[in-house]
Amino acid sequence: MTTFQYKAISKSGAQVTGVVEAYDEFEAVHKVKETYDIVTKITPVSAVLERKDLLPPLSVRHKSLALVCSQFSILLSAGLPMVRTVELIAGQITDKTLQKILRQTAQDVAAGYSLAQSLENKGKILPVTFLETVRAGEETGTLEASFRKLSRYYDKSAKTRAKVVSAMTYPAFLCAVAAAVVAVIMMVAVPMFSRMFASIGTDLPLPTRILIGVSEFFSTSGLFLLLGIVLLVLALKIYSATEGGQLAFAKLVLSLPLLGRVARLQGASQFANTMSTLLSAGLPMVRAVAVTGRVLSNYAMGLAVGSAVSGLEEGKSLGECMARMPWFPPLLIEMAAVGEQSGSLEDTLEVIGAYYDSEVEMTTARALSMLEPIITIVMAGMTLLILLSVYLPMFSMYGALSR
Repeated sequence: MTTFQYKAISKSGAQVTGVVEAYDEFEAVHKVKETYDIVTKITPVSAVLERKDLLPPLSVRHKSLALVCSQFSILLSAGLPMVRTVELIAGQITDKTLQKILRQTAQDVAAGYSLAQSLENKGKILPVTFLETVRAGEETGTLEASFRKLSRYYDKSAKTRAKVVSAMTYPAFLCAVAAAVVAVIMMVAVPMFSRMFASIGTDLPLPTRILIGVSEFFSTSGLFLLLGIVLLVLALKIYSATEGGQLAFAKLVLSLPLLGRVARLQGASQFANTMSTLLSAGLPMVRAVAVTGRVLSNYAMGLAVGSAVSGLEEGKSLGECMARMPWFPPLLIEMAAVGEQSGSLEDTLEVIGAYYDSEVEMTTARALSMLEPIITIVMAGMTLLILLSVYLPMFSMYGALSR
């Protein structure tokens, strides 16, 4: 059967809209006329969705999603109708993208669509975890609890991201300042000294010749070097957009000495938190694992999780399927198996997810604390090289004059 959207006029003369399921337009009109005398318009849902103004594929901040989910949970628990709930939240939210989504969603819900279907028809903007949890909440009648769980999930995710960004701010600023200082020295200061040394006509020591050569290279070929870097970055970006490139870069990140551990811990945290949220919303195991595989940031880990779906459909346990995933920590695999056997998988995954959240934070802070002295040592070495390159010819010149 096909779903049709209709516009009709009631006996009191008021215009009404809604949806009805029928095999064709004639049956749809007949069903609508059982309630309303005049049918002014009837359109298949598929045609309606094709004409809908889809938003561009933007990303929505997790902090904004956490606020929206919290508001949904509060208003639904107060007993407000769904249409009025969506309209109120759309009027209060400050995120322009979410505001536009919710305003369109309110119109769709008023026309008779489900909340999950209305949200899903707005383009690839909202996370799949959000959509699947809302759909499961509607199907199981636990939408209020699903939004409460989503609020905690996205609030935790936003706080974790904020901590990582905050920890990376200082090293990034330090690298930018170092690069700017070196560029000024190479492009401005070194050419002045090289002209002065050339006028003296004395033999220059090796560090000075190296520094002058590097400076001349940047002065004459710096533009070509910059162009080459830009082309290389574009080529890598295009390659990373392919499936093979995504997989190659994901495996490369996981194999790095320190960053690889951070990526593996982050993947374990995402897996545990997402699975806990989806299972508590009422999704079956197979569907929850499939969605989680699409959510993970690391493409290789996501493929490994997605490959477990076939094993689950064959009747294997989650623990058995996870044992074949090479990058997940053994503790996560053991805890998932224990939680599955004891019937408390959701709670177990929630606890282990909180544990790996703290591990990601501590490991990231430890990695950055090791990075800062490395940057300082490199800057000190470059400064020493520049000073030696400048002062050694002066010492040679003063020594020659004193003889």
